[in-house]
Amino acid sequence: MLDLESLFKLCYPMCIICSKKDVRFAGCIINTVFQIVPEPPTVAVSVNKKSLTHGYITDSKVFTISILAEGTPMEFMGRFGFKTGRDIDKFEQVRYKIGQTGAPIVLDNAVSFIEAKIVDAIDVETHTLFIGEITACETVDDDKMPMTYTYYRDVKHGRTPRTAATYIEEKPKKISGQGAKEMKKYKCLMCGYIYDPAVGDPDNGVEANTAFENLPDDWLCPDCGVGKDEFEPLED
Repeated sequence: MLDLESLFKLCYPMCIICSKKDVRFAGCIINTVFQIVPEPPTVAVSVNKKSLTHGYITDSKVFTISILAEGTPMEFMGRFGFKTGRDIDKFEQVRYKIGQTGAPIVLDNAVSFIEAKIVDAIDVETHTLFIGEITACETVDDDKMPMTYTYYRDVKHGRTPRTAATYIEEKPKKISGQGAKEMKKYKCLMCGYIYDPAVGDPDNGVEANTAFENLPDDWLCPDCGVGKDEFEPLED
């Protein structure tokens, strides 16, 4: 038996991993970070090959990790977790500093941070496991608790993007009754935004009385920018 949901019992920290390429920065949320040896202190991180950050790490051979606090707003999580640096500047209006490696260290909502240089990289199908020797690390706020993947999922009701190392496809929920899908409200599982078909999304060209199923395929959550596949119908 392969019960993949049993993997939810593993504990992971929610982090932002950043790197650089020339004068440009990239960063994304990851939840697979772990220390592998004490001396020299070394960590391993799993990064999807399709992410912009992966390319920057490969190019610069350095990365930083900001460990996020439990109180991190979902909008902030959505900015780094469900949007791409190819379309927006993720670091705009975000507090960060440049580390010893020259890569950015996100300080907003951080409990602590790590800087590392690549000593090895292991190809793992869709991801690369980067092995990094720690060159610097520091606590940012002793009063904050680090956010685990379990806390993010069960308490904040956050979703895992399909590019994450821990992504598990969820079984679709059944909706009973004839016409049950018609004109139902839908909730964004990332940030909690409610799409109300009676209102539509006029700011983005969606008229009132537009059913969720009739939204354009490229329609995105107005609050956090995730796609339609990250929404679920609200029960009556």
